[in-house]
Amino acid sequence: MSSPVRLTGPDGGTLHADALSWRAARLGRGVVARARRHAFRDGRVIERDGAAVLSWGLAARLEFPLGSGAPAAAERAHELLSAIPGRPDDGEVCRGPVALGALPFDTSAWGALVIPGVTVVDDGDDAFAVAVGPRMKLAEPGERLGFALHLPEDGTADAAAPDRFRVDSVLPHGDFLARVRAAREAIGAGELDKVVLVREVAIRANRAFRQYDLLERIRALHPTCAAFAIDGFVGASPELLVRRRGRAISSRPLAGTVARSGDAHEDARLAAGLLSSAKDRLEHRYVVDAITACFSGHADDVAVPGTPELLELRNVTHLATSVSATLRESADGRLPSALALALELHPTPAVGGTPRSAALAYLAKNEGFDRGRFAGPVGWFDASGDGEWWIGIRSALVDGRTARLFAGVGIVEGSEASAELAETQLKLQALLAAFVRP
Repeated sequence: MSSPVRLTGPDGGTLHADALSWRAARLGRGVVARARRHAFRDGRVIERDGAAVLSWGLAARLEFPLGSGAPAAAERAHELLSAIPGRPDDGEVCRGPVALGALPFDTSAWGALVIPGVTVVDDGDDAFAVAVGPRMKLAEPGERLGFALHLPEDGTADAAAPDRFRVDSVLPHGDFLARVRAAREAIGAGELDKVVLVREVAIRANRAFRQYDLLERIRALHPTCAAFAIDGFVGASPELLVRRRGRAISSRPLAGTVARSGDAHEDARLAAGLLSSAKDRLEHRYVVDAITACFSGHADDVAVPGTPELLELRNVTHLATSVSATLRESADGRLPSALALALELHPTPAVGGTPRSAALAYLAKNEGFDRGRFAGPVGWFDASGDGEWWIGIRSALVDGRTARLFAGVGIVEGSEASAELAETQLKLQALLAAFVRP
């Protein structure tokens, strides 16, 4: 039986972990700022309030030829990453090389994570860089991490930004409304309890989109979300799938949405209606229960608030629940990595439905298009197993002058087709504002 994970080099050939090595060094704040501009321009970025992972270059890939859902895939990926030999400079603390990426929604589809040539990890208080390369050629950190001296001061792109756009709904509104009604009928017939339907909008610009512009706008528009740009997949996710720091794990699932009006009194009324909505509370409970069940398999002290809180974003308010726990060691003394937890959780009822198998079967039969990386796990993990993963929503696939934007809505008993269409429009507006700048 073939391995669920392959370590491959830039040329696609299989590597052994000991063909690589890593070195690490602590960075000053000025270097981090320059690294950020460099990564925003054409690197890979995952950035949220107070923390960032910035990278560029390619040392190797962790490929999932059978999909990220293959048995033992996460465990094997962690073994390969942690087997790369190396050391921090001058004895400084560093947890080894980092793998990051955006995996497909479909856990049976081919996917890959990148082990970058250079990765900067910044937690707001401290920052370090990890360089990975061929074992016999990896230079001293001062040379290999020479980006500190050679990054351009100006992180903006030279090419002109696009200024003309065409926006099209890939599926006519009437067809989407019909799909919502069909899903509601399937739920009423007892085939499943919830399913998430997705709309796609296509943008074509007169010139190529510039990653630096998109990320800066996304950060300005959605400062409380995790902004990301990974090899053409760009977005601002508000939904933390899982974070692991040592034995501490946490998640913040979202489900249940209402528009924001801009008027404080009206927004308070709408938010109160969301909190009291039986339909939205049911949709939210499905997701929280799934997170709780996963955490309970690895921890004894899962903390779940009795009622959800309100997460206010730029144009919508979500129901949110913060779930936390402390991992217990397995019989062999190991802890599940952040990647292992993310792949066990994915897809949650927030992006697939419930029961999971019934919802995925329904989507395979009725959705009619490949989501690609939309709604898949987006994030990183290091050789210690720590890391964090977000759900790749509020996102777009960008290819030169074109972009495919997606938004999903959860259909449950009591869902109204027109309201679900309106919700997709609200969610799409969150990203359209960053892309379309006439």
